[in-house]
Amino acid sequence: MSNTDDDFFSRADAHIHLSNDQMSETATRGKVSASMMYATARFNAWVTACGWKNAEEMAAAKDDTVAYFVAEYQKMLEENLSDYITHFDDYMRPRSQG
Repeated sequence: MSNTDDDFFSRADAHIHLSNDQMSETATRGKVSASMMYATARFNAWVTACGWKNAEEMAAAKDDTVAYFVAEYQKMLEENLSDYITHFDDYMRPRSQG
């Protein structure tokens, strides 16, 4: 992630911590993940809307906007999956108490 500011990962970690805090017996990882993805989509729709003068301009750019966000998400997901694959045992193996 080369185009990040100094607080990029701190903000991302805050979202992750919130999602972790939301998990419970009724709010599974999958449900929390779905809520987080919806919130991200909703927020990005608002960010996008802020850049247009009217709905017609926004509608005309919809396909390009979707393509941009999908491509960015894919890059981030691939990067994080590769990281988990490389460090699977470190990330997923319970640490011994000692």
